[in-house]
Amino acid sequence: MGTYRQIFYHIVFGTKHRSPVINEKNESELYKYIWGILKNKNCKLYRINGMPDHIHIFCDLHPSVSLSNLIKDIKVATNLWMKESGLFPEFDGWQEGYSAFTSSVKEKETIINYIKNQKEHHKHESFEDEFKKLLAEHIIEFKQNN
Repeated sequence: MGTYRQIFYHIVFGTKHRSPVINEKNESELYKYIWGILKNKNCKLYRINGMPDHIHIFCDLHPSVSLSNLIKDIKVATNLWMKESGLFPEFDGWQEGYSAFTSSVKEKETIINYIKNQKEHHKHESFEDEFKKLLAEHIIEFKQNN
């Protein structure tokens, strides 16, 4: 019969100190690089986009890959590449944590469009407000860092 699965994840993480260091000129190179990492791990990328201080990834997680390892691998590889490539001269690293939300196939197009329209979206809403709303939608309590 074989194995069938669908594991959609909406992953969000930011730059260290929320510094706006992912410049728009080179962000597509970063997104292509992350796409390559996902492909190598048999994960399917549906959408990636972001702002100068954070990125959103919507992908299908292959069962052989753990979420925390995938994110660690993305962060470690991009951290090195972003510093060595010279494309992101002000980049100083990623924040420690991340957020990841599972979603159903019914929500797929909504999330893809949401990520696609990040730039437009953030003209009206700060990252912190967006983040609190995402947590609330998934019934996760926001913990203020001290």
